[in-house]
Amino acid sequence: MKILIINGPNLNLLGSREKNIYGSMTLNDINTMIMERFRDSSIVFEFFQSNSEGYIVSKIQQAISNYDGIVINPGAYSHYSIAILDAIRSISIPVIEVHISNIFSREEYRKKSVTAEGCVGFICGFGCYGYVLAVEALLSMGVMGKSV
Repeated sequence: MKILIINGPNLNLLGSREKNIYGSMTLNDINTMIMERFRDSSIVFEFFQSNSEGYIVSKIQQAISNYDGIVINPGAYSHYSIAILDAIRSISIPVIEVHISNIFSREEYRKKSVTAEGCVGFICGFGCYGYVLAVEALLSMGVMGKSV
């Protein structure tokens, strides 16, 4: 079983960026936490981060025959990227969107996720543990199909 974890713009700055919102864990810390949590499983993870919308779209498109599920934190792109939404909708594997902060308790422009409309699930507000919850959700779905 292969799961792709995609992180969008500015998430490479976790650990030093707005610690009061995102905490002190770095992106590498999150990736290590995920691997540790599922080390006794047969899951193979690939971790991908880009500040470029086009690279994220390309990675989603490439995932179609290479992965069983995707966990994505599109960062700020979640609020307006129709390109990422269309890429998610164009593949037949389940995608779960994750946000470290609770986007619904933040600024008005952050309360809408366009990209989540193409996902089978949405997790926010649980800090970095949201990534683990998303992988657990994919496992509970059997990582098959676009709907539960």
